[in-house]
Amino acid sequence: MRNFDFAPLYRSTIGFDHLTSLLDSVAQREQSQPSYPPYNIELLDKDHYRITMAVAGFLDEELQIQSERQTLTVRGQKAEDSKERNYLHQGIAGRNFERVFQLADHVKVTGATLENGLLNIDLVREIPEAMKARQIAINGKTPELIETQAS
Repeated sequence: MRNFDFAPLYRSTIGFDHLTSLLDSVAQREQSQPSYPPYNIELLDKDHYRITMAVAGFLDEELQIQSERQTLTVRGQKAEDSKERNYLHQGIAGRNFERVFQLADHVKVTGATLENGLLNIDLVREIPEAMKARQIAINGKTPELIETQAS
């Protein structure tokens, strides 16, 4: 693992001191997290994202999606197969899994669909009105109305 010098960050920002622990925890999780099931993360539009996971063989009721604080957890718990099978080759993985994603501030899950063995989880970043850019009056003077947009 590489060590980064965050001193320049601390000189020009306030309240980002938790960033180093977040990066460390993500790096540790990536090393210990298995690669199954495969997934994509897409940027659909500004502030709209989609996670697509290949979960072939799983039914709706065998999948669980949980969003808590800034963590999204997707679990697959395969039901016990009562049939006795004699595979000559078993290449389709049907094992249980747990995949964890760290979400940025104000990113919320808006829905999920399961189609053709692909689980699509839609997310959107909704910045509260109080967090958007605004003009500040100096010495009590009301500034001209200037429309600004937050990035």
